[in-house]
Amino acid sequence: MSSDRRRRGPLRPRTVTPIPVGVLSASTGARLDLIGTADTDTVVTGVTLRAQDVRPGDLFAALPGGSTHGARFADQAVAAGAVAVLTDPAGRAELAAVLPPESSLVVLVHPQPRTVLGALSARIYGNPSQRLKLIGITGTSGKTTTAYMVEAALLAAGLSVGLIGTVETRVDGVAQPSSLTTPEAPTLQAMLAAMVEQGVDAVVMEVSSHALSLGRVDGAHFAIGAFTNLSQDHLDFHHTMSAYFDAKAQLFHPASPTHAVRSVICVDDDWGRRMVEVARTKVAGGGTQTPPVTVSTGEVRATWQIESVAVAPDGSSQAVVAGPDGAAELVVPLPGRYNVANALLAVATATCAGVDTATAVGAIASVTVPGRLQRIDRGQDFLALVDYAHKPGAVQAVLGTLRRQAQAAGAGGRVAIVIGAGGDRDMAKRPLMGAAAARGAELVIVTDDNPRSEEPGAIRAEVSAGARAVATSDRPAGAQPVQEIGDRAAAITAAIAWARTGDTVLIAGKGHETGQEIDGVKHPFDDREVTAAALDARQTNGADA
Repeated sequence: MSSDRRRRGPLRPRTVTPIPVGVLSASTGARLDLIGTADTDTVVTGVTLRAQDVRPGDLFAALPGGSTHGARFADQAVAAGAVAVLTDPAGRAELAAVLPPESSLVVLVHPQPRTVLGALSARIYGNPSQRLKLIGITGTSGKTTTAYMVEAALLAAGLSVGLIGTVETRVDGVAQPSSLTTPEAPTLQAMLAAMVEQGVDAVVMEVSSHALSLGRVDGAHFAIGAFTNLSQDHLDFHHTMSAYFDAKAQLFHPASPTHAVRSVICVDDDWGRRMVEVARTKVAGGGTQTPPVTVSTGEVRATWQIESVAVAPDGSSQAVVAGPDGAAELVVPLPGRYNVANALLAVATATCAGVDTATAVGAIASVTVPGRLQRIDRGQDFLALVDYAHKPGAVQAVLGTLRRQAQAAGAGGRVAIVIGAGGDRDMAKRPLMGAAAARGAELVIVTDDNPRSEEPGAIRAEVSAGARAVATSDRPAGAQPVQEIGDRAAAITAAIAWARTGDTVLIAGKGHETGQEIDGVKHPFDDREVTAAALDARQTNGADA
């Protein structure tokens, strides 16, 4: 028996083998309650957390939330065709208040439904990650770039490849927008099942710390887990760097239910070296463990090592790589030492997946990543770049790269940065981002990012305070006073107007994003388009004179 599903809403497989609610109850330990004429022969053919995404035959996961309980939307889910609900005791009590008297419904009641949702979703969709090679990439920075590079290497090897990440989800060349770096468990398992259905051999996905902490990847079986680096971010959620690290470590600790079979870890920072020890942890009854593969661009010796790097005037790098099979030449098209690390991690990950080194290296040489040091060229005589850097460490790294690149080119150009910080997120990093900007750029313009529900001016004030606290002696020679321009388009225009021959203007923080969220409303806004428009206007107005 199967169900043919129209392609609407989140990606799902077209055909699903129905699974009885009794099987789901037994596998999760959830109590089975029957409402109305529902019985234990009821079968489920899908699962979702969102009532608006329910399709006939679905199980609706009604979980407790920060402001309301998902059970309050159960009437909408049932009206759309949900045949079962997974919830907790509080949600079960809510159902009596929201469901019509004539409702017929199976209710699975579990004390902590989120802890079983991943495994339940995987079961409903036939455990799709066991039928393909799933590669998870985690870390603070570099996940997206590394994922694109691994995807390119796998495609070059002739595999059919899926990509799940911050920028987009791609299946057999068809792109779909992504709202979360890692989707919720029901969406993820449905996507993986759809990819299996379409003949995908391997899936490369970014795995966020939130996803690991909140169980979004529960039920997923990772063939390979890769670690980029760790720096301050998301402390509004994790509170401490140790807790942040521990969340990431769930992809590597042998005792974790989400640990990868093989680990590939960059050891350029202390956190990476600590992650290697996590991956080497001995567990009782664990059997023979595969040693982690390590990657290094510095002095720490590793399985894969960068022996030398030459930087071209355009910012690309040519590196000599020492790997298990000897030396290779790696061309990295994106500027920055950190992108050399990303590329080396991608090579090591791809070879663990069965791609030969030459194929992986060749594919990476031509990779482009949306919104990652993306050049906006309108014929101007200075460099304009859009980048996703929205963490203190990332801002510091990208500005350092751009300054070294300008020095290598011998142009003596100045650097400007347009920067903000997101609302409803880690507040502690805001002054640190401002400080990183001030230390690396002659011109700092603080503007709005995605204020969300916060007062934009208050966010700007925190970023500006960090920037203005940097001593003049710690700023580049000739640095100008920090500016604050709330309107992001106006801030970008001001930075473009300031630039002269040989300068670099960096628009940081939003990268590939195509909207700006203000007070709960997402307005169309693309840094790349706005920057291009500012460059065109400058040319038209003769500002290059």
